This record gives sequence, structure tokens and C-alpha cells, in this order.
Amino acid sequence: MGHIPLLDEIAVIAALGVLVTVVLSRLSLPTVAGLLFSGALVGPFGFKLVRSIHAIEILAEIGVVLLLFTIGLEFSLARLKSIFRQVALGGIIQVGLTTAVVALVAKALGQPTGRSVFYGFVFALSSTAIVLRALAERRELDAPHGRFIVGTLIFQDLCVVPMVLVVPMLGEGSAGTNMAKEISLALGKATAVVVATILVARLVVPRALRWVAASRSREVFLLAVLALCVGTAWLTSLAGLSLALGAFLGGMVVADTEYGHRAMGDMLPLRDAFVSVFFVSLGMLFDPRIVLERPLLVLLLASGFLVAKGLLATIAAIAMRFPARVAWLAGVGLAQFGEFGFVLARLGESTGVVDQNATRPLLAAGIASMFLTPVFVRVAPHVTAGQRLLAPLERLIGVRSIDEADQGEVHGLSDHVVIVGYGVAGKLVARALEACGVSYVVLELNSETVRAARTAGQPVYYGDATSEEALGHAHLEKARALLLLMNDPQAAQRVVDTAKRVAPEVPILMRAHYLLEKPALLRMGATDVVAEEVEGGVEILARLLRWLDVPRNVIDDRVDEARATTQTTERTHKLPRRVLGEHGDLAELKIESASVTTASAAVGRSAASLGVRRRTGALIIAVRRGDKLLEQMDPQKPFDVGDIVYLAGPVSSVKKAVDLLSRPLADGEAPVSEAMPTSRG
Repeated sequence: MGHIPLLDEIAVIAALGVLVTVVLSRLSLPTVAGLLFSGALVGPFGFKLVRSIHAIEILAEIGVVLLLFTIGLEFSLARLKSIFRQVALGGIIQVGLTTAVVALVAKALGQPTGRSVFYGFVFALSSTAIVLRALAERRELDAPHGRFIVGTLIFQDLCVVPMVLVVPMLGEGSAGTNMAKEISLALGKATAVVVATILVARLVVPRALRWVAASRSREVFLLAVLALCVGTAWLTSLAGLSLALGAFLGGMVVADTEYGHRAMGDMLPLRDAFVSVFFVSLGMLFDPRIVLERPLLVLLLASGFLVAKGLLATIAAIAMRFPARVAWLAGVGLAQFGEFGFVLARLGESTGVVDQNATRPLLAAGIASMFLTPVFVRVAPHVTAGQRLLAPLERLIGVRSIDEADQGEVHGLSDHVVIVGYGVAGKLVARALEACGVSYVVLELNSETVRAARTAGQPVYYGDATSEEALGHAHLEKARALLLLMNDPQAAQRVVDTAKRVAPEVPILMRAHYLLEKPALLRMGATDVVAEEVEGGVEILARLLRWLDVPRNVIDDRVDEARATTQTTERTHKLPRRVLGEHGDLAELKIESASVTTASAAVGRSAASLGVRRRTGALIIAVRRGDKLLEQMDPQKPFDVGDIVYLAGPVSSVKKAVDLLSRPLADGEAPVSEAMPTSRG
């Protein structure tokens, strides 16, 4: 067998990529950084181990197509509609503000209009892969700043498609009215293609995938999904649009079918392989000579990503009514170069918008910002200078803060509970305290939540519980307890530390995600810590044993055993009741009811005299008489007209009992007053 082109170079890329990524992971640097660094090592500006640069770039283009296809799989039309209100405004402010500011600065420095807008696009995008991984590792995806960052990243990903359409129109030859006209035509054509694709796909794709899935072949299904991905990309390219737009549309079309999750699972390994080649190819563009030749420019561009872009993202968060601390962390999280910035840079070069002399310093600075982001995200929560500088802007948010409320509503409050966080758990606790007549004050960072709660008359105030001032205005020193129900574990630790300084005698009750966090929190001063993973594990254990028909006393023993090795509880454990048919051994039994009418022979007779149990085998479990349920009906007590008798037993026995209770008096049968002597039935 002869030599296979690219095989040796792909082997070098894969081996070195794995080695470098593993080494950098020990330094807590992301996988993307390792792939970029390995690309720099094997590229034309490194050790020159890869010579077929053009062929590698073709593989990288396939990676971009697959990446956009999977992004489309994550953003079905239904999901886009549901998250639009949450992410659109913040994303528009961040992307629009960053693009406008960078474009104005570039224009002021003498750059053409098209190139200035291009720079704005590149700076507006952040790294989804790096930031989401950093937030997930720190369990901050559900924190206020995490929600803003995730929403903004989603909007940025969606903006890639129109940006890819617009960039080719930004060249030197397309200026003024002509450029605006060409951009409008391109967007109009794209809109028409999008609408046509969605309409056709909704009619054809679900039926086609259903037909393919009927073959029960994973290989055939994968080929069908690949055909949709590549086919829509190819068709849009024939219409003069980008491959990226077609791939994104193909993903959205599949996402709206019942096979979206299966397609994602099958495509992920293939996507990850090609996207890894894509990042390596981007790393090949890194030229260390640029850093040596133009260090000041690279430093200024890197500062633009890490400082200026971060500041603009912070302003966007402030405009979305987030507090200073959240805005500060959001700005740090979004202050870096993005993966799709590389895509736009390559597209800009190929279409003549920019040249390599302009993009190489930009790429060098961008790669440096991606390396530094995980470090900055880790350090930012411990740096309070940023949020102190932003604190005066909080007055512009327009919600009732705790310090304002201290002048009236909460002034002189004592023997109350201070609750930090007003999510599901906070609302449950507040409702229970109100029912028990215990006063409380809630500190919350989400201004919309505060506004809604204040409208409902709840004592919920805007305030950052990590500050001594906020806890002081909540009169923590006079409170009976402090309850922490926050989704930000780093902030929760700071609240504990601050609370022990403000009111060392007040007990602190809090929740934590993991049991391993409990000892450290107790050492910091928390009075009691409830680990969510334990409560969730105990609950699912009990419910599983219930579904397996394990006796209740055995379930209680297993739950007690689980708690003995983790954490105790003051709550009596209860299990949801199961219907009769859900018990395996009792599945054949049936519960039925019979009504005693005026014509029934059961009127005035008892269950014993009728011999219900003896003659039918069914068991009377209850009788409803008027508005009262008689759960223990005396077998000697006669039935009245209107009684509803509930019976349990096998189907045949229940049927006989219903017939016995509802049958009319037979000819010659003794009336009720002459009922025969009773005998236990």
C-alpha cells in the first residue's frame, strides 16, 4: 500500500496536540489553548513539522462547518423563541457597543470604514469554549454573572452568521452607498434562503429522518445527518452565501425534529476531531516574530481585549440592571478573543478586507488573551477593587436597595431572619416564615426578581450580601438567623466571612452543592450546611426502592444508613404514595365503587347480612355517606340510600360484589324490615 498524503502530518498534529494539551491541563489551562499552542509549534513559524498547510486548512474548514451545524442543533426555532427575551437585550448591547466603539477607534486611526467595521466584529466575539468550561468548573453557570455571560455568548454565536455574510462586503471596493446596498442584498438573499430552507425542511426532513431511523442502523443515520449538514451548506454556497450559514440552517432544521438529540450525540465525536484540527490550524497562524518585531502593537491589542472589551461588557451588564459585582465578573469573563474571531480573520483575508500584516498581530494578541482568561476568571472574585469602582453606577439601576429601606420599612427590625437569595428555595422559606408569623428580610442581586417581589408586597431588597454595609442595613446583628441560598459558591463563602465579622453570634444556615464543601464552610463559621447532592441522592434512593416494591421499613433503614454516613436531618422522611396498580404483586387487584340506590336490595342490610366478603371474595375498604368518608365501616351497620361503597379485589370478585350491592329486590324477597338474622360475612 502506497503513501497516504497527510497521514504522517495528521499523526504529528494529533500526537503533539495530546501531549501539549495534557501538560497545559496540569496548569489548569483549557484544551483550546493546548491545541493553539501545538499548532504554533508545528506550523510554518515553529518547527515546520507540517508542510501541507493548505490541505490542513481544508480540514479546518470542514471543522467550521461541523461546528456551526452543531450550534444550529443547539438552537432550534422553539428554543430561540423561548430565550429571546433573556439574551437579546444584553447581547445586543454588548455586541453593538463593542462593535461601534472599536469601529470608531479604528476609523479615528485612519482605517477604512469597511476594515473598521471588520475589527469591530472581531473584537465583539468571545470564546464560548473557554468561558463556559471555566464557569462550569467553578460551578458558576447559574450564578447571576454566569447567566449573563451564557446569554451573551449565545447571542454572539447567533451573530456569527450575519457577520459571515457581511464581511465579504467590507472590502475596499465596496464603500458608501454601494456597500450598504450589497449588504442589504446579501441579507435579503440570506433571509429568503433561510425561510425557504425552513419551510422545505419542516415538510421533508422529519419524514426523511423517520424513514432512515426505521432502518435501525446507526451508520445510516449518521450518514443521513452528514448529508443534511453538508448538503445545506453546499446549497447555500450555490446561492452565493456562505457554507457556515448553510451548516447552521441544517442544524436548526434537525433540531426541530424528534431526532435532534440523537444527531447531536452522533455528530459530537466527528465535530470534536475536525474542530481540534481547526484550532491547530489557527495556532499555525501565530507568528512569534510579530511579538518580537511589534511588541507594543501586540500589547495594545491584547490590552484592548482584556481591558477595553471587558469594560464594555461590564457596561452592558450594568445597563441590564446587574449589580457592580456581577457586572465586574461578567466583564472579566467576556474579555478575550473568540474562536469565531479566527473564522472572521481568515474570511477577511480571503476576501481582501484585511491582509496578513494586519491580522497577525491581532491573532497573536487574541491567542494571548485566550491563554490568560482562565487565570483572570479564577482571580476576579477575590479582587474587590473593580466592583468598588462600579458601585456608584448601581444607583442607576432603579430598584429599592436595602440601605434605602433601612430608613423606613426595616428600620428597627429585630428577631427576624435574613435570607440571601430569592430563588425557588428562598420563596419556599419566605412563604413558610410568613405562615409561622416570623419576620424576614431578603437580599437579592437580580433586580427584576426584586422588582417583581416588591410589586407583590414582599420584603425583598436589592443588596450585595458580601458587603458589610448591606448586612448592617439588614440589621443582621439583631437577627435570629442568616440563611444563605445562593448559586455562587465563591460569593457564599465571602458572605460567611463577612457575617462572622458583622454579627459573630448569629447562626448561619446555608446550602452547598457538594458534601466535600461542608467541612470547610463549618470551619469558616457556618452553623449548619445542607449538601444538595446528599438530599438529592437520599430522595432518589428512597423513590427507587419504592418503585422496586421494597417494604417501607426496609426503605427507612436504608435511608437512615445513608444519612448516618453523610448528614442528618430534622425532617421526617416521606415517600409519594403509589397507586395500587404500581405495586407489582397487587397489579391484578382492582378498586371499584358501587352506589346503593332506592331500588337496591342492599338498602337497610349490612355487609355481614349480605355476605359480601363470603359470597364474592371482594373487600369493602370504605363507604362514602354524604360528605363523610367512613374508612372503617362496621360490617353490622346497614347501608343507606346514596351510600357509595368502595370495593377492592380481583376483577371477577369486584364485579360480583357490585352486582350484589346494586341488584334490585327480587319478587317475593323479604322487605328491609323483615331482614333475615345477620351472620358475619
